[in-house]
Amino acid sequence: MGVAHGSMLLIYALVAIAALILLITRFKVYPFLVLIIVSLLLGLAVGMPMDQIVKSFETGNGNTLGHIAIVVGLGTMLGKMMAESGGAERIATTLIRWFGEKNIHWAMMVVAIIVGLPVFFEVGFVLLIPIAFNVAKRTGKSLLLIGLPMVAGLSVVHGLIPPHPAALLAVQAYHADIGKTIAYGLIVGVPTAIIAGPLFALFIHRFIKLPESNPLSEQFVSKADPKPDSELPSFGVTLFTILLPVILMLVGSWADLVFTPKTLPNNLLHFIGTSDVALLIAVLVSFWTFGAQRGFTREQIQKFCGDCLAPIAGITLIVGAGGGFGRVLMDSGVSKQIVELAQNEHLSPLLLGWLVAALIRLATGSATVAMTTACGIVAPIASASGMTVKPELLVLATGSGSLIFSHVNDGGFWLIKEYFGMTVGQTFKTWSLLETIISLLGLGLTFALAAVV
Repeated sequence: MGVAHGSMLLIYALVAIAALILLITRFKVYPFLVLIIVSLLLGLAVGMPMDQIVKSFETGNGNTLGHIAIVVGLGTMLGKMMAESGGAERIATTLIRWFGEKNIHWAMMVVAIIVGLPVFFEVGFVLLIPIAFNVAKRTGKSLLLIGLPMVAGLSVVHGLIPPHPAALLAVQAYHADIGKTIAYGLIVGVPTAIIAGPLFALFIHRFIKLPESNPLSEQFVSKADPKPDSELPSFGVTLFTILLPVILMLVGSWADLVFTPKTLPNNLLHFIGTSDVALLIAVLVSFWTFGAQRGFTREQIQKFCGDCLAPIAGITLIVGAGGGFGRVLMDSGVSKQIVELAQNEHLSPLLLGWLVAALIRLATGSATVAMTTACGIVAPIASASGMTVKPELLVLATGSGSLIFSHVNDGGFWLIKEYFGMTVGQTFKTWSLLETIISLLGLGLTFALAAVV
């Protein structure tokens, strides 16, 4: 059997994605199994060498899990410690007091933008979800009204604003000025986050009924009556512990400004600034601030850590399998085909950056892969065409494209689905739509900005 080429590849990819959605939504097959089966069948259908199909899936699965499994594991431990000590409750009550119950969805967006700056989307998500669960319980509001503004804030900084790792890579590829990129990113990002987050959440949460019981929420919300104020960790200690990984990652990203590159102190700061090490340090600190100081014994802390990992095992497997599926799409040549299509259309650099990133995002599921790959493709084309577009705006257009319509091959899709307790259909109507609003608004506002600056 020959290898599929050209438009046939794209047709196979579309059929695979449709089959995947159908099997999960209509026939209720467990997503982890469906992702493996469809990935293998797609590889066979497009004529990938048989010995490479499984390897390709395993590579994608491993690459995704290599980062996410550690992040979700450590983040969940930190969240569990914060929940058990009453830290999540403290932050929830403080936010409700400052912003008022009516405006709590705005508070969640603001917090997400701050926490999300130096950390990957998944890290920010696992740090903040315990607070979202607690706020939702406290206010009796739908988790969607609290959680969607949060993920919108995280997503906008992920795609548009350095020092976020994905945006930083784009800044380097396009030789953009980092200060200007941050300034333009905020001009485009904040209105985008407001519309896709709080405003969209106010509209959509009326139409989507989440299940009464959410097993993951129960991990992070204490069953007992609220503790008296004196028994909760202070707001300052709680904030310090949650923001510690964020601070360490920021320090890591500034290492080269403080110490000469390749020296020991420089290497050390970079090391501490990696998301895995920063989260590990925060978890260890939380054993003291949320554990020992609140009177928990070593045995109790051990038990918290063990208990909280069981519910995330399923999610982690599904997220990894989503990465495997994305990799098979990539190795089968679908991504390359998409890029060729975009290059032949002779578009404005801003639109080309957005389109290439959007198509790679749809094919591979990863915003980071979409952004990094698109920069590599668009940067030489833009400079060859004697581009008149500001490179900072190219970063924003590419970033916006990388966030479009998150679906079944994206780890984030499954993370949101499982934590919010939604069906696949509900996840499309909320999360996937939210991401698309960010992508299109981001592009529109970038064009508007291009007309002015």
